[in-house]
Amino acid sequence: MTSHNALVVSTRLTQPVHLRPIDFDETAFQKIASGGIGHIAGMDWRVYLDSPTHTLATNPRAEVLIREAGIDLDGTIQGTALFLGRGPSDGECDAPRHLIRLAVQLFDLPLAA
Repeated sequence: MTSHNALVVSTRLTQPVHLRPIDFDETAFQKIASGGIGHIAGMDWRVYLDSPTHTLATNPRAEVLIREAGIDLDGTIQGTALFLGRGPSDGECDAPRHLIRLAVQLFDLPLAA
């Protein structure tokens, strides 16, 4: 099990966008994302999302971040979003710095540690 720093974007606008160390395994993702997990991939990152089969709140901040990072979306994003980097051999690594800077710029807030 390897620990990586994930960029976490909650559905609740009162909760700050923040970096959080997580252990890379299915159980850890389900604890944070509260259910089944799907993902969307960018060039050097992935975002893990709650499964769309659950009835979840929309996540406009994650949706904006994904779109601004260059991914066209057909629908809306729901549930907590965990952004991680794509490492060697398509594995996971820390969230890319450019994605973190983009989140800070878009949401005009410092990231909570």
